[in-house]
Amino acid sequence: MSTRKMKLNSSNIKNRMIENAMYIILITMVIVVTILRPKFLSLGNFQNILMNSSVRLIIALGVSGALITRGTDLSAGRIVGVGAVIAGTLLQRPDYAAKFFPNFPDTPVWMILILAMIVTMLIGLINGLVIAYLHVPPFIATLGMQSIVYGFAQVYTRNEPIGGLKVELTSIATGRVFGIPNLAIIALIVIAFMWFILNMTKFGKYIYAIGGNEVAAEVAGVNVTFTKIRVYALAGLLYGLAGVLMAAKSGGATANYGIGYELEAIAACTIGGVSTAGGVGTIGGIVSGVLIFELLKTALQFLGVTPDLQYVAIGLVIVAAVAIDIRKYLAKK
Repeated sequence: MSTRKMKLNSSNIKNRMIENAMYIILITMVIVVTILRPKFLSLGNFQNILMNSSVRLIIALGVSGALITRGTDLSAGRIVGVGAVIAGTLLQRPDYAAKFFPNFPDTPVWMILILAMIVTMLIGLINGLVIAYLHVPPFIATLGMQSIVYGFAQVYTRNEPIGGLKVELTSIATGRVFGIPNLAIIALIVIAFMWFILNMTKFGKYIYAIGGNEVAAEVAGVNVTFTKIRVYALAGLLYGLAGVLMAAKSGGATANYGIGYELEAIAACTIGGVSTAGGVGTIGGIVSGVLIFELLKTALQFLGVTPDLQYVAIGLVIVAAVAIDIRKYLAKK
């Protein structure tokens, strides 16, 4: 009997280690990098990680709703780019010589932020309508939207880089409150907002219900079509915010902004426990996934790993995270 218990305990420990393999590997990497490069754990590096994670976190929170409902959003990065170019073209300094719209009046940042978020929300809304009403698989629908949006962004900007942004915009990214970067504070507000939606509203409960079993959710009275539309519209809203913040952080914008960010967001969500099988995922897990992903990239940079090999390492992490997620799903079945 005791031998059997020992085997069961050993099996449980093994399963726990496999399920948390990503965390174990990354914690080990942080320890190793800290020993080799002590500046890795400096306050300045921690603030840089926070700033770099903030915009990506907002994108990941947008993508998470689609993933929980067993969908995806491959257009996220390109929609972020739309938000960035809207901010870039409409929030240039009045005295900037190469102003994109020379006669455009000086407009408050908050007005353009709202405009950008409305435009990107409408793009997300179209994604939701195509997926919910036309029953186009989310992968195909958002892949098509990715190409459409990128083309329109190129036409809109004439494929030119946008610079000369107003100080009122760039100061959002550079400013701090009690030493905490503004971007991190904005990200915290979005985290609280999304936590409330997923945990305290019927809309959030419907998202999990659809991801768990769409047919059962519909039988139980959930308006699956309307819920999916809202999921993608909300995602678009967050992408617009992320795009404006990205423009503020970099001091400019191009149609190429946001390329590949959707893949990083999906990977970070998966690392954080958002199941590719749907119905599972927490805000805390998404936050930890984004931070872990950013820690990984920063650690590789500190170790002097070349950019091409960084892509290899990140790709391996993505595959490993999905493999672990599928293993959990099969174990539950």
